[in-house]
Amino acid sequence: MNNSEVLKIASEFNLGSAPTGFSECTDGHINGTFFVDTADGKKYVIQRINTGIFKDPDGLMRNVIGITEHIRRKLAAEGGDVERGTLHFIKTVSGDNYYEDRENGSAWRAYVYVDGVESFQSAGSTDVFSQVGRAFGHFQMQLADYDASGLCETIPNFHNTPSRYADFEAALVRNASGRADRAADAVEFVKAHKDVCSYIADRIAAGVLPLRVTHNDTKLNNILIDKATGKPICIIDLDTVMPGSVLFDFGDAIRFGASSAAEDEKDLSAVFMREDMFEAFAGGFIGGLEGSLTDTEILELPMGALVITLETGIRFLTDYLDGDTYFRTHYPEHNLDRARNQFKLVADMEAKMPEMLKVVKKYL
Repeated sequence: MNNSEVLKIASEFNLGSAPTGFSECTDGHINGTFFVDTADGKKYVIQRINTGIFKDPDGLMRNVIGITEHIRRKLAAEGGDVERGTLHFIKTVSGDNYYEDRENGSAWRAYVYVDGVESFQSAGSTDVFSQVGRAFGHFQMQLADYDASGLCETIPNFHNTPSRYADFEAALVRNASGRADRAADAVEFVKAHKDVCSYIADRIAAGVLPLRVTHNDTKLNNILIDKATGKPICIIDLDTVMPGSVLFDFGDAIRFGASSAAEDEKDLSAVFMREDMFEAFAGGFIGGLEGSLTDTEILELPMGALVITLETGIRFLTDYLDGDTYFRTHYPEHNLDRARNQFKLVADMEAKMPEMLKVVKKYL
């Protein structure tokens, strides 16, 4: 987009002063993001919502504004940083939650730029990963009394693992890529774990696991770190906030952050779950929740890591069978390598489950 187009979009929001310039953020993969300066010296983030993925921008914006306003009230009550402790979304000049550019078929939103912060791609140490866990746990605690049932499901069936298994079965029958025979080992692994796929869903349906507000993308780069203190200050990337189980957020963080290798590492002997990182994150996460989890949820956290890792591997394998139509790949077998990597991690978690349970039992 050119300068005039971005500034025209920015002028549709109640920024309090005229937009004067912008720079583009190149880090994101989903939404188009621009940093906009205004005449009074302030900075805002103007973001184009990817409606190809998030098909209900109205519901999405109700979600993010509802939870950020809820968190802001909590921060005010506890003496926290109200200005930087959560995102602050700006209404349009007509008072709407987002701007709909009907001419170009796009949807835009704006929020205040959070100053004096940075983010990282990987934890690097147990101390940092513990802080990450505490930040995501605190996020959950702040929203423990928020009615999750009122949230829009921005990506239907996102962590519905039985549905992901059904997608895999359909892809296997289609074999659109003609490569199913090359993935025989991965296919058999998934089939052998069919019953595991319903582990979380069955417990939510039975009321054993309560429905909570979940972030659903608990990676380190979705936490803003205060440059002055080195402490986490704000959780971002709230588009996937939906109703779910705390096991989703815990599980995805362990899958990504406690693995010994990148998720496309081909040498499977180098792929395993780091127990030190698991313990660090678990301690931080449960501590950040400040007693808001049930004992059952705490005991089920290790299975959350296993199920979400299995689910991710199933998604990679399904995409491989379908001809790599969803995940970006850099070579023909990329998705298959990713799937095998995740399944090796699942197998390692199965072997280490008794030790993982010992870790979480300390917090009962």
